[in-house]
Amino acid sequence: MAAVLSSPTSASRSTSAARALLTCGVVAGPLYVGVGALEMLTRPGFDPLRHDLSLMSNGDFGWIHTSLLIVAGLLVVASSVGMRSALNRVWAARLIAVYGVGLIGAGMFAADPAYGFPVGTPADESAVSWHGVLHLVSGAIGFVGFIGACFVVARWFSARKQRGWAAFSRLTGILFAAAFVGIASGSQQGGFISAVVIVAFTAAVVLGWAWLSLVQLQFLNLKEVAE
Repeated sequence: MAAVLSSPTSASRSTSAARALLTCGVVAGPLYVGVGALEMLTRPGFDPLRHDLSLMSNGDFGWIHTSLLIVAGLLVVASSVGMRSALNRVWAARLIAVYGVGLIGAGMFAADPAYGFPVGTPADESAVSWHGVLHLVSGAIGFVGFIGACFVVARWFSARKQRGWAAFSRLTGILFAAAFVGIASGSQQGGFISAVVIVAFTAAVVLGWAWLSLVQLQFLNLKEVAE
């Protein structure tokens, strides 16, 4: 009898915890994009047409970007736990967690200085260290997890007849995948092509964070989570 009487309270606590965890996912996007934008505007020598965001892990203020990656990753992992708890979306939660772990790894292992950034780095610098390799591997694993999550979540929205959200999720996955392939293959060519690839990838990152935050917000508004 005691277990039966306590179950509503337990359910309420579980729902409250799930909401708090999902809120972490809502916050992660604006945090990353906002701080990243400030870094782009204030870091000496950073050129958004030549340098991808990861290069800001270097230099005197590199700790800001590494901390940002780790904190954002932790928030994403927390949101994945909320998804698993509140929505019982096992694969979506796992793939979102992979993305979060990838961000944490990318923060722990800094990208190598390159292409004149930070200030003092040779313009033709392209050497890759062990931590640079681990940064690339961590990022790649995280991005694959994110892309997969987009399509898994799209199927979930489709099953609920929420076609707009399903289309938004698929489009985000497709554009992010295309930008990821582009940055992996075309960012070192230099000139106009490199600039287009880097800007496209930066835009895809912003789109990805917007999708993640909006989807988590949508999950928060679901009846089974709101109650």
